Amino acid sequence: MMNTILKRELPIIGFVLLPFIYLAYLWNSLPEKVPIHWNYKGEIDDWGTKYSLIGFLFLLPVLTYVLMLVIPKVNPKKRIEFMGGKYYQIKFVLVVFMSVLALYIIHSSNSQTLSSPSMVFVLIGLLFMALGNYFKVIKQNYFLGIKTPWTLESEEVWKLTHILAGKLWIVGGLLIVIFSLIITENINFYIFLSITAIISIVPIVYSYLIFKELKKSNQ
Repeated sequence: MMNTILKRELPIIGFVLLPFIYLAYLWNSLPEKVPIHWNYKGEIDDWGTKYSLIGFLFLLPVLTYVLMLVIPKVNPKKRIEFMGGKYYQIKFVLVVFMSVLALYIIHSSNSQTLSSPSMVFVLIGLLFMALGNYFKVIKQNYFLGIKTPWTLESEEVWKLTHILAGKLWIVGGLLIVIFSLIITENINFYIFLSITAIISIVPIVYSYLIFKELKKSNQ
C-alpha cells in the first residue's frame, strides 16, 4: 500500500524538487543581491540575498504540496476523500503551477530582469482554466471551491454554483491568456484584475440568489 502511494506521489515530488535543482545549478553564478519582487510593469521594486530564493521555493511548491496532503485529513465533512483521482489531479495542477512559477522567479532573478511580465498572467490564466475544469467535481468542503454560507449549507447550491463557476473560470482564464499574448501595455494588468474580479464575485452572488430561490420554492 505504501509503495503504491509513494509511486503515485513521485511525479508530484519530482516537480516540487525541480526548482531546488535549478537553483542549485545556478547558485554559484547568482549575485549575492538578487531581485525578489517586480511591480505590474515588470520593474524591480525589491531586492534580497540569493538565500531568500530558497524561502520562495518553500512558500510556493513545498507549502502547496504539504497543504494538499493535509487538507483531506482535516476536512470535517470528509467529502474530499470521495473525489479520488480528481483530487490528485487538482493537487498535481497546483504543484506544477507553483513549481513553474518558482522556476520563472529563479530565472528572472538570475537574469535580473522580468523578460516577459505577461508570462505570469498567462500562467495564471492557464491555472484558472485548469481549476475551472475541475469545479464541477469538487465535493462540498471547507477548503476548495466557492465557499459561501449558502454553498456550505446546501449541497444543491454548491453543485449549481460550481457548474457556473467552472464555466466562468475556463472562459475567464482563456481571455486572460489571449489578452496577455496580444496586449503588452500596462492596461493588461487592469484587464487581468477585472476578469479575476468578475469570475470571483459572480459565483458568490449567484450562490446567494440560487439559495434564496430554492428556499422560496421549498416553502
